[in-house]
Amino acid sequence: MRNAPTDAERILWYALRKRRLDGYPFLGQRVIDDMIVDFVCRKTKLVIEVDGGQHDQRRQADAARTRRLNRAGYRVLRFWNNEVILNTQAVLETIDQTLIEQDLQQANEPPQRRPKTHNQ
Repeated sequence: MRNAPTDAERILWYALRKRRLDGYPFLGQRVIDDMIVDFVCRKTKLVIEVDGGQHDQRRQADAARTRRLNRAGYRVLRFWNNEVILNTQAVLETIDQTLIEQDLQQANEPPQRRPKTHNQ
């Protein structure tokens, strides 16, 4: 985990923390399956990654990481640092729309069956 977030991460964290985006609870820098993600909304299983220029050289590794998160049930949104800094509102609108889609998808999934206990 890093102690010093990028400017883009600070901007995005300000918008996401304290349920500022439509009341959705986000956490910053959390571990999921031994990977540290930038932001996660566990309620909707949405991961947000903010990538700097070094990620241009790591496309295959990032794609593999996204596939692992998908297999763990998470949807991943990736944004470039400059995208967050220069077009924050559009980034937030994309995140907001995705949160709504995730909520709708989860609402349409059949409920998890609980195992029967001996008392039933």
